[in-house]
Amino acid sequence: MDAPLWTETHAPTLDDLPQEEVRERLSRAVDEPMNLVLQGPPGVGKTAAVRALAEETHADPDNDLIELNVADFFDRTKKEIREDPRFEPFLAGRSRMAKRDMINHVLKESASYAPVSGDFKTLVLDNAEAIREDFQQALRRVMERHHRTTQFVITTRQPSKLIPPIRSRCFPVPVRAPTTDETVAVLERIVEAEGVEYEADGLEYVAGYADGNVRRAILGAQATASDAGEITMTAAYETLGEIGRDDEIRGALEAAESGDVAAARKALSGLLDEGSYGGQELLGELLRVARGTYGGDDLARLHLLAGRVDMDLAIGTDDRLHLTHLLAAWANDADGADGSSA
Repeated sequence: MDAPLWTETHAPTLDDLPQEEVRERLSRAVDEPMNLVLQGPPGVGKTAAVRALAEETHADPDNDLIELNVADFFDRTKKEIREDPRFEPFLAGRSRMAKRDMINHVLKESASYAPVSGDFKTLVLDNAEAIREDFQQALRRVMERHHRTTQFVITTRQPSKLIPPIRSRCFPVPVRAPTTDETVAVLERIVEAEGVEYEADGLEYVAGYADGNVRRAILGAQATASDAGEITMTAAYETLGEIGRDDEIRGALEAAESGDVAAARKALSGLLDEGSYGGQELLGELLRVARGTYGGDDLARLHLLAGRVDMDLAIGTDDRLHLTHLLAAWANDADGADGSSA
């Protein structure tokens, strides 16, 4: 799809959020700003909900909403962080700084800026389950120092990974997967705004295909509309039955096999970000595609490594890191066949 993604052009307002209890909790935070932890599985709309809250809260959300994805720090090298245009102004002349100190410095500087349009700004930390404990201690101190001018919002799929001092400073907002009916309502709003012809059973099929992942549902509806010009059950079945990312998954496997770990990591990142996969779901897809491509010792070793990585993914550690490690270890030479590098 070359057109703008519907997930971006039809970002929800607070009133558009599919989960009623989330709408109610966040509406209270508009008039009484507080630190929040939005917790729930991937793809259910945590980040979209934070952006909707900022749109409602700030007169200038473009400047008073600051988003920091934890993967932007912990899954990147010092050079990549330093050259990122979002962080470069903070880190100019600090080439000798340790990675931990770079992250802390960016966080402190982001929190210390005065709000542009009101009494406070909102600083979001996405995918916070990957934050190390030492960094969480630093975050706690920043939250204490700047609580008057900065609202801290943390999104995570595993709040138990947060240290108690941070959890105690935040109001929890559980974000569950929307029901099929709630997902259909989201799709109806978007396709009507786009002027796309649709049938109710077509939207229900797309919602069922997405299985509670709002982003996947919206992208699935857009793919169907782009392919067929309408969203009916037949059109959705024909489009979404063929929309798998097997070629990209196979490309990640082949890149790892050839020793190009950077290319494999880039492919995995694309699948996680644009394909709306969760880590464990993508692990299953990698194994499925591998079974149709490889065999013998190579495939057996991949399954052995996958069993170990599955536990890391289940407890909420970084998806990109562990899936990249999986492919790198699998593609290593025969000396790693016992899986000891995992």
